[in-house]
Amino acid sequence: MLDDSKKLNEFIRLGSQLNDIQDLDILLEKILTETRNFVNADAGSIQIKSGDELEFSNVQTESIQKKLPAGQKLIYKTFKVPINLKSLSGYAATTGEILNIPDVYKISRDVSYQFDSSYDKKSNYRTTSMLAVPLKTPRQQIIGVMQIINSLDNNGNVKAFSKDDELYVRHFASMASIILQRAQMTRALILRMISMAELRDPKETGPHVNRVAAYAVEIYEKWAILHGVTKTEIDKNRDLLRVSAMLHDVGKVAISDLILKKPARFNDEEYTIMKTHTYHGAKLFRFKQSEFDEASSEVALRHHENWDGTGYPGQIDIETGEPLEKDSKGNAAPFKGEEIPLFGRIVALADVFDALSSKRVYKDAWSEKDVLNEIKISSGKKFDPELVNIFFDSLDLIRSISSRYPDKSK
Repeated sequence: MLDDSKKLNEFIRLGSQLNDIQDLDILLEKILTETRNFVNADAGSIQIKSGDELEFSNVQTESIQKKLPAGQKLIYKTFKVPINLKSLSGYAATTGEILNIPDVYKISRDVSYQFDSSYDKKSNYRTTSMLAVPLKTPRQQIIGVMQIINSLDNNGNVKAFSKDDELYVRHFASMASIILQRAQMTRALILRMISMAELRDPKETGPHVNRVAAYAVEIYEKWAILHGVTKTEIDKNRDLLRVSAMLHDVGKVAISDLILKKPARFNDEEYTIMKTHTYHGAKLFRFKQSEFDEASSEVALRHHENWDGTGYPGQIDIETGEPLEKDSKGNAAPFKGEEIPLFGRIVALADVFDALSSKRVYKDAWSEKDVLNEIKISSGKKFDPELVNIFFDSLDLIRSISSRYPDKSK
């Protein structure tokens, strides 16, 4: 737990750090982690306003996380609660007031809100003290609620949150709300770009790109830990990968509707044209102003390269699509193995998993058994074998991500 003398400097540092994060999901995770650390709390959640409901977008429980094997993450299922005066978070969102509850099981019956103990029963956890803090924009619009749970003393015993804790979390929530609103605008802008692609290609949907991006980030994080990458570098790259993976197929806006919306498989000529979406996508980021442009260009260009060199587009000029180097058949010399950038290799695996698992106009969704078998036999051919192993080690988490971003038809 931080000494009071250090909290102001830490508060300023965190504000600067949070401002550097672009992706909404990663920002939510960082906000919750840092807020818990700031007041030495065991657990918490961030719930984002969606219409008349609050959607649980990030959940953390340190004491449960510590019981898991190293590198394994706590799996949670997203759910929604109505915005009304009956629940703690609903009350905070409705009134804009902070609730500081010493023991949620001893709330007076004279108030409108009560604690729903079913969440504790499902997770075998005991919630005691809680802060429910509304997240407000500078115009006092409620965009969500942050719950900070079980304040801990220096011996790890649960205690009530102090007035100082309440003050710190209130200030942190105010700062986080401004940054969060900016991240929501960034996410909305990305989804608008994807919606443009969706108008052209019905397969390119918000849920699809969110799933691919989330799978990719989890695979990368495990790979990075195995390779001794520093936490600072991991956090930066997770942010880069999340955004760039969402835009992996944005180059499809350059492909004819006759091909994109064809309710059947492509013939050879159509497939050749379809493959150009890789460098058309990369061209959108060719005037590189940041690492995000670099990563997005790389992922768009390389997410169809194969580990064994049979993928596309290979070594080409992204402006013209012409080969920079040719193989013995006169085609663009292939990229293979670790010549393929890591982000491209990761998104290739995440994209194929989601595509095979999803219904398309020309096919039904494959069974999970068939999808996993296809990935297994493609290891060392289409996919990096190390990433395939990481994928299977992360399968429970992958499944939970899939349920978090269901297709609209489901």
